[in-house]
Amino acid sequence: MLSNIAFGIITGLLFISLVLLFCVLLVKLHIHKIKNYTRMIYEKDLDFQKSLNMAIIETQEQVLNNISRDLHDDAGQQLTAINFQLENLKFDSPELSQSLEPVRTSVTNLSQSIRSISHSLNNQLLTKQDLFRAISAEAERLQKNLPIAISVCAQESPKKGFNTNEKIVIYRIFQEIINNILKHAKATQISITLHTAPHFEMIIHDNGKGFDYERTKNEGLSLGLSNMIHRAEIIDYTISIESEPKKGTTVKLSEKAT
Repeated sequence: MLSNIAFGIITGLLFISLVLLFCVLLVKLHIHKIKNYTRMIYEKDLDFQKSLNMAIIETQEQVLNNISRDLHDDAGQQLTAINFQLENLKFDSPELSQSLEPVRTSVTNLSQSIRSISHSLNNQLLTKQDLFRAISAEAERLQKNLPIAISVCAQESPKKGFNTNEKIVIYRIFQEIINNILKHAKATQISITLHTAPHFEMIIHDNGKGFDYERTKNEGLSLGLSNMIHRAEIIDYTISIESEPKKGTTVKLSEKAT
């Protein structure tokens, strides 16, 4: 009699254990499904955001290309015509040659500046250039036209190949960083460091007035900073910003380690 009771208790406990185990497995499977579904939704949302950001960037690039062509074809040609008229005036009135020479020089310099700006805005020309040389050339152009010291340290060893999107996005981020410095930082020095080992990094530091980045991030980033971060995400790069009031700002664009 007692053995039958004990057997019944053991059988009941085993049945309960099996039911509990089955319930645990069901819960785990359900959690696993929820995690997979959540990850799938996140990946789709991420892909959508990337596609949206890419569409915005393509639109911006098209606008910049149009501006580049207008500068080259319209403003550039008009300056060439002005220079031609000045040369004719010097030929017709030799006594004015000395007075007109500074004007001719200014027009020539302006024409060269517009040509450089036009090239820097045109992504078709950019994709045909070496990225490091394009950044160095733009820094040199700015150095000639601005009362600010700009240094470039480029170490491209080992040589890295950039795809078209990487070239365009990295260069536009570089332009955005420099533009922010010129507009807001009141800096007297800018240093640009480029290297490819162990992975690509672009580090831009200025000695300007700086700002409270953590506070700015909590209150909401500016459109310029948001654009840079979104652009970097499209090519799987990251941006880090270090800044404090009166201590300048350092912006680092890094290729994600694989």
